[in-house]
Amino acid sequence: MNHPRHLALAALLALCVHSEASAQSVGYSGRMGDKALLLIDGSPRTLAVGATAQGVKLVALQPDAAQVEVGGKRHWVNLGGMQANLGGAASAGSGTQIVLQAGPGGHFVTGGTINGHSTRFLVDTGASVVSIGQKEADNLGLKYRDGDRGMASTANGNVPVYRVMLSSVKVGDVQVYNVEALVMPASMEHILLGNSFLSRFQMKRENDRLTLDKRP
Repeated sequence: MNHPRHLALAALLALCVHSEASAQSVGYSGRMGDKALLLIDGSPRTLAVGATAQGVKLVALQPDAAQVEVGGKRHWVNLGGMQANLGGAASAGSGTQIVLQAGPGGHFVTGGTINGHSTRFLVDTGASVVSIGQKEADNLGLKYRDGDRGMASTANGNVPVYRVMLSSVKVGDVQVYNVEALVMPASMEHILLGNSFLSRFQMKRENDRLTLDKRP
């Protein structure tokens, strides 16, 4: 049985999503054991990975996000995150502002897309470019082996990398084009959203909120 506090939190953190045909809202408020606490079109639901309710399937679960599938498309729904577009036509990416809320450990983690493919980002102002693990690059269908090879300095020493140009990187309703990236052999939990993306924005941090305003 869901605790009333869980339900109130779910309502507060719900991500409202609108499709052209009908409204589809999904919120992720936390987890109970191996199940996610979701709010689907105003109704609180507790789902295990692989379960479906009201046309929403829970695909994966992390402490700060849940991956859901709606209408055959997968999306990451952040705990207390920004609005997303689920179950409807894809956003044109014409927005100009990204607002992120810090998660566990004070890190800014968010869902987004690279070349139209869903993925997860960790904001890293110390990374000069967007950095992608080789396994995730393969999942995204990047033809990085056709890119220039080089070496990069990491905490574990110098490692071989591939330099690629991403056609598009999108977070929320904001999309930028021709973003430089490195594909690294190491396994990485998230893609590092480095300065080849962040430099396109003016950044402002207030406590646990990070605002990125797209430069003209």
